[in-house]
Amino acid sequence: MIGSRTGSKNGRRADTHAQGRYLPPGYDAIAKPRAPRSGGGEGRTPSQRRIFLSLALFAACFTLVGARLVGLAIMGGDGESNVAIASAATQIHRPDIVDRNGEVMATDIATASLFADARYVIDPAETARQLASVLPDLDVQDVTQKLETGRAFIWLKRDLTPKQQYAVHYLGMPGLDFRKEQKRVYPNGKTGSNVLGMVDIDNRGIAGIERYMDDTFARKDDTGRPKFDRNRTLMLSIDLHVQHALRDELEKSMAEFSALAAVGVIMDVHTGEVVAMTSLPDFDPNDPMASPDNSRFNRATLGVYEMGSVFKAVTLAAALDSGKVGINASFDATKPLQVARFKIHDYHAENRWLTVPEVFIHSSNIGTAKIALQLGSEEHRQYLARFGLLTRPEIELPEAGSPLLPARWGELSTITTSYGHGIAVTPLQVASAVSTIVNGGFKVEPTFLRHNEPRLGERVISAEVSATMRGLLRLVVMEGTGRKADVPGYPVMGKTGTAEKPIKGGYSRNKLITSFISAFPANDPRYAMIVMFDEPKATKETYGYATAGWNAAPVTARVISRVAPLLGIKPATKPQENDVLRQAKLVSYETLSGQ
Repeated sequence: MIGSRTGSKNGRRADTHAQGRYLPPGYDAIAKPRAPRSGGGEGRTPSQRRIFLSLALFAACFTLVGARLVGLAIMGGDGESNVAIASAATQIHRPDIVDRNGEVMATDIATASLFADARYVIDPAETARQLASVLPDLDVQDVTQKLETGRAFIWLKRDLTPKQQYAVHYLGMPGLDFRKEQKRVYPNGKTGSNVLGMVDIDNRGIAGIERYMDDTFARKDDTGRPKFDRNRTLMLSIDLHVQHALRDELEKSMAEFSALAAVGVIMDVHTGEVVAMTSLPDFDPNDPMASPDNSRFNRATLGVYEMGSVFKAVTLAAALDSGKVGINASFDATKPLQVARFKIHDYHAENRWLTVPEVFIHSSNIGTAKIALQLGSEEHRQYLARFGLLTRPEIELPEAGSPLLPARWGELSTITTSYGHGIAVTPLQVASAVSTIVNGGFKVEPTFLRHNEPRLGERVISAEVSATMRGLLRLVVMEGTGRKADVPGYPVMGKTGTAEKPIKGGYSRNKLITSFISAFPANDPRYAMIVMFDEPKATKETYGYATAGWNAAPVTARVISRVAPLLGIKPATKPQENDVLRQAKLVSYETLSGQ
């Protein structure tokens, strides 16, 4: 044994000695001849064969260990595929979302997420305790239980800040590591949140435009290619500056009137582009779960409401367009209208015959009901459908509400729907209907994507009736219930709406939905707007009134005074009321009323 073990050593030492190198004392070096080189092993000595065999065994062992390591990288100790886990957890890259001017509204940033390979965690309880010392929101017991499973891949915390990542790394705990991921961020916080929506922890869209993008990614065109390129920036119709101004004014007014909620929509009357939309209370899409559930409800596009007298604009436009009601017609409003066991009253009763303009200016329920009856139930319903008020709107946002309609469309339904009761629609639908009324009579389809060209649909009312309605809407602001909506330099047209909220067994006189529909500038309308409040309260400044003329109308004026310059509208240098009335063939309120 000894001789055989030292023979090879001595052989090597003999070679070394032969080359003049020093050998330590105690070695009996015996030089042996070199084995001849050949392709086989016949000429090798027994020692060389043993060395060759040892090398082969080592190579085989390393091959097996390497194969096992690859297998462990792919399959966890419990048989679970880490590749599958990683694939499922890998977040998709989302394109930027920008406003109509190219300002970023949503973008991706790279973040680190913490995971554990529990097989290499030495002490689960201590590891959990150490992690909680630098990540206080982690639950020690929960993390301990996860680590005790021995699984190969366990998410512990997603989207760490650089400071948090450094703190965890500094702990030096075995079995912990980081994975680079994409995190969606919204630089403007709450501004535009109901339009943008949100994403989940894996960066998948779950609401708003974010959900729309994911749904569009999944669609294919005729060639089999995705309809939307993930690398292409998505440009919205929203103007961030206008959006901020609208939200700011609504937020202040919501607090002023102690309202439960507030809604605002501004729309291009020729393209249907929504340049601003706010639903309050809202949320921060950077941390949506930090806000109450009701803040994530989009009241502008998903909520449906009985909008009240703003519907009178649609009813009157339909009646005039049908030819069954003329602008010079008059209706008896001397007493309430009796229908079966119901009585229709006027809020501010004039108790006299009213001309068509007076019915509109004084917002007479009685006069409007009689106009609708003269138009006819079926034709009235057909016009509402043509205005897009009877069906769910086709918009990019998945949050689109379906109208609530009367179960049976009889005479009573015709009367109540004529002034906005018994039918519930979204504020966005009303804004679209107003756009149709003032843009020359063409239907408008609302959109949240930027379009550079007009997108006018079918003709709903004639150009002449549209001009007449512009004049009547202007008169409401000049002489009627919308006086507080006017803005110096930016003539406004519009209509108030105050509706009692439905409750079990009827309607509540103390819970109101107030709204004001408008278009500006009145001489050449480019934008339509609706402002709505849910249960606004009376204040000292409103002299105890909580109706639309005292809250929605003045807020409309504040918004227009801020956004009109942002939208590139130059202020008028001279009064333009006569221009509007001349287009409508309405010279003055006195002439119309016969005073």
